Amino acid sequence: MFRKIAISAVCALAVLTGAASANEGGSVTDFAFSFEGPFGTYDRNQLQRGLQVYTEVCSACHGLKFVPIRTLADEGGPNLPMDQVRAYAKQFTITDAETGEDRAGLPTDFFPANTAAGAPDLSLMAKARKGFSGPNGLGINQILFGIGGPEYIASVLTGYTGEEVEEFGNVFYENHTFPGGRIKMPPPLSDGQVEFADGAPNDVTHMSEDVAAFLMWAAEPHMMARKQAGFIAVLFLAFLSTLLYLTNKRIWSGVKGKKLH
Repeated sequence: MFRKIAISAVCALAVLTGAASANEGGSVTDFAFSFEGPFGTYDRNQLQRGLQVYTEVCSACHGLKFVPIRTLADEGGPNLPMDQVRAYAKQFTITDAETGEDRAGLPTDFFPANTAAGAPDLSLMAKARKGFSGPNGLGINQILFGIGGPEYIASVLTGYTGEEVEEFGNVFYENHTFPGGRIKMPPPLSDGQVEFADGAPNDVTHMSEDVAAFLMWAAEPHMMARKQAGFIAVLFLAFLSTLLYLTNKRIWSGVKGKKLH
């Protein structure tokens, strides 16, 4: 369904470790994702585009070993038709745990693990990284903007300056978001690299947002259900608090109205 393109072999060294300098982090752009806020929801089309970017670019080095392929058909996610999910799974070669033989992937399988030595798995990356902290690391900004994992991912992908530095035989790429200001992963995206069927913009910024949104869904596919449950819980607690207040007022009304001599 999606064509998978090979990136340069240097991407095998795409470990998310920068230079030895240790400033806590660089600048993170606050992208406006549709799933932010208490009533935000995932954008199905964006998740499908993000899946395509991951498949054609990121999967050459990074895996999603904790994500079942069948969840691509779930409502609230990419919501692909089941026949497309089956076709998508077939592109992977899976070693059967029972027979030990290789076979085509099935929707019940998980995404393959990392394909490049040292490349981090991206299954939970959107929740493992934070983009916002606030004054003195108190996390105040996280109350307003969320933890900022998707913003961090998109900012790293768009944060390359084009400068390269060679240290101890290794090439580092200057990135104003990555901690230390340098990252070993070469810029994975370029304008027009992926063609979207819906005609959506395919510049680096938009592709970065799309794949960051997809990785957020991969890390927390049930976010919408959690928000709905939380909203119902808040309504219930508000109703219960009002009921308790009125009950307390009625029970003690006869006592509080009397004057003590």
